[in-house]
Amino acid sequence: MKYIVVMALLALGTSGAMAKPVANPPTTEQLDAFYAACVHVAPEASVLCKCKRDAAPKLIDAEFMTVVIASIKGKPLDAKYYDAYNDYIGHSNQICKPDY
Repeated sequence: MKYIVVMALLALGTSGAMAKPVANPPTTEQLDAFYAACVHVAPEASVLCKCKRDAAPKLIDAEFMTVVIASIKGKPLDAKYYDAYNDYIGHSNQICKPDY
């Protein structure tokens, strides 16, 4: 499972358009929970986790952040979220541009 999460965090997306401003961005508590979950499953990716934490308010709302956090913690992603989740991963990777 760790491998899948790390690959999802590192996978480069191909979508070219950036998201519109987020009306209801994730809360500080959600951002902290995201970072904690991210470094828990991928401690070697702490810099990437921090970047994605900082990028999240520009990309997703508070409601979708609950989906992202649950996914990182191992909850299967509902099919209805596949496209939005892939868009989020792609856009956050465009912002964070991980070094390999």
